[in-house]
Amino acid sequence: MQGLVVFLILLLLFLATAIRVLWEYERGVVFMLGRFYKVKGPGLIILIPIIQRMVRVDLRTVVMDVPPQDVITKDNVSIRVDAVVYFRVVDPARAIIQVENYYEAVRQLAQTTLRSVLGQHELDEILAEREKLNADIQTILDAQTDAWGIKVSNVEIKRVDLDESMIRAIAKQAEAERERRAKIIHAEGEMQAAEKLLTAARILAKQNEAILLRYLQTLIEVAGDRSNTIVFPLPLEFGQLVGRRRVDMPAGASAAQREGDRGGR
Repeated sequence: MQGLVVFLILLLLFLATAIRVLWEYERGVVFMLGRFYKVKGPGLIILIPIIQRMVRVDLRTVVMDVPPQDVITKDNVSIRVDAVVYFRVVDPARAIIQVENYYEAVRQLAQTTLRSVLGQHELDEILAEREKLNADIQTILDAQTDAWGIKVSNVEIKRVDLDESMIRAIAKQAEAERERRAKIIHAEGEMQAAEKLLTAARILAKQNEAILLRYLQTLIEVAGDRSNTIVFPLPLEFGQLVGRRRVDMPAGASAAQREGDRGGR
């Protein structure tokens, strides 16, 4: 009876140490007598106690935060940058055999790569071309972690912190840029207006009477406001035009006009 109890206890211990259950997202790297044997799972796994040992590996995508890093850009601006890295294990055997702790290895490599890549670009490029920088960092990390059986799927720069003085300088630069654009637009408008005025002047210059009519139209527009004193320049062409018309009038008309002037007196 005692022998049966001992046998049952040993059997339970054997089953407890020999049977493993792996989830769908897990794989087991099995070692036999210290040497790599095979990758098993998912499902029910039976191990030989003492002889075989299994290490669980999670195949799900890992989201890893990269702590804030102090970076000096190419144009000697000090910034503080943090990021997030998405990776997963694609080869459980290499992830266990080739590196001691693949999570910590990817974490340290991401920090150094982030500082190295951003240090090769100017501040304006970091702020404007974030998608390109994310792709560059992801490509470098993926190439270096391939030997560990790791696939880096994505890298995102989350935040770029600047000093207060640099923020004020960027604001002044943006304001100056807006003023520059406003001046350019104003100058383009003046140039277009000058072209239209030149065209109008050429049309009016073909007929002297047209210039006179334009002056009179301007006088009518200005005279609408009676609160102002109007100083209207009289062009020299006006006197020449009046003199030309007096010369062109017939002699009889001139004599009649003079008689009319005397009678009026």
